[in-house]
Amino acid sequence: MTKDLLGRHRAVLPDWLALYYEEPLEITHGEGRHVWDAEGNRYLDFFGGILTTMTAHALPEVTKAVSEQAGRIIHSSTLYLNRPMVELAERIAQLSGIPDARVFFTTSGTEANDTALLLATTYRRSNTILAMRNSYHGRSFSAVGITGNRGWSPTSLSPLQTLYVHGGVRTRGPYAHLSDDDFIAACVDDLRDILGHTRPPAALIAEPIQGVGGFTSGPDGLYAAFREVLAEQGILWIADEVQTGWGRTGDHFWGWQAHGQSGPPDILTFAKGIGNGMSIGGVVARADIMNCLDSNSISTFGGTQITMAAGLANLSYLLEHDLQGNARRVGGLLLERLRAVATQVPHVREVRGRGLMLGVEITRPGTDEADPAAASAVLEAAREGGLLIGKGGGHNTTSLRIAPPLSLTVAEAEEGAAILDSALRSI
Repeated sequence: MTKDLLGRHRAVLPDWLALYYEEPLEITHGEGRHVWDAEGNRYLDFFGGILTTMTAHALPEVTKAVSEQAGRIIHSSTLYLNRPMVELAERIAQLSGIPDARVFFTTSGTEANDTALLLATTYRRSNTILAMRNSYHGRSFSAVGITGNRGWSPTSLSPLQTLYVHGGVRTRGPYAHLSDDDFIAACVDDLRDILGHTRPPAALIAEPIQGVGGFTSGPDGLYAAFREVLAEQGILWIADEVQTGWGRTGDHFWGWQAHGQSGPPDILTFAKGIGNGMSIGGVVARADIMNCLDSNSISTFGGTQITMAAGLANLSYLLEHDLQGNARRVGGLLLERLRAVATQVPHVREVRGRGLMLGVEITRPGTDEADPAAASAVLEAAREGGLLIGKGGGHNTTSLRIAPPLSLTVAEAEEGAAILDSALRSI
């Protein structure tokens, strides 16, 4: 049955729509932190649909909210008042840390970043954008144009002029040898130099922890230092929280809070985990920025009632059960466990991340060169052991991406670490 479905997939879907594993699997259902495939095999899920299943598979509170809303009305559009949308917007505005915040809902992180770019370029009357090397912001035409990761940039054409700044990767590049303070100072000098060579940009967009790039990041405080420089020219800061939001990093509810010494971002984008698998994205911005558009703009399915019901139930569950705290505690345990394994596996260059957003960089032993074949071998071995993980990386890097639902238990973290231990040793 799976082979038949694979043939049908290849016959009708794009070649560039990648599938994991030499023998791709069909996931048919899930519960908690586990999923099952069409053959009846059970897996511990450490990737959560690319960080979308934030709390748990088949979470009863979310399932109930979706079912009840579907029995009333699924969609009416933003042309009518929408109580679930207003209620979720109120909660997100309050949680965002942005003063006088307004919220616009979309259907994905790509669309959210598109909207943020539209707002920033309109507000600033500039089409120049600063972005980070190794970054990823989505698959639309404008989002591809600011993505600093060659593996996810199918075209160099863009409506924007994009300039790339150092700092998204701490342990590689020309500043890797510096202390954290000197690293930040060098990146700030690089930013000032770029600003001296261009017309005033609209904004800097940055992921506090780079997702597709392999869960890399600069030192805490980097974007706070950038913000001081940006503020001198009124340049906006867009925090792309599509993967780092909602407490996944454990230490903070938003990734930007590790860089909050100079205040919150002007614009914040979110998606993925808030819907726990339902399609929700969005933008939070100060009212003067959000309201700068002088024509109509909507997202047909952004804010639709059924997704808003899911988001409200999911956010309530996350806050009531302190899943951010759980991510910090269980993620810290998992990080220590993986670092202990790494000391005995020559292919592991680095284990990094925070909370339940962890990266394991794989290289050829004794070098800094990426080893995609080894990373794929670990992925396959982990699956054989009953664990699903992800991959990522940028310029000459290959990383394993580990991002379980935030309700992960200590026992499940230990189980997953043991499977990863065996998979890494099997390279």
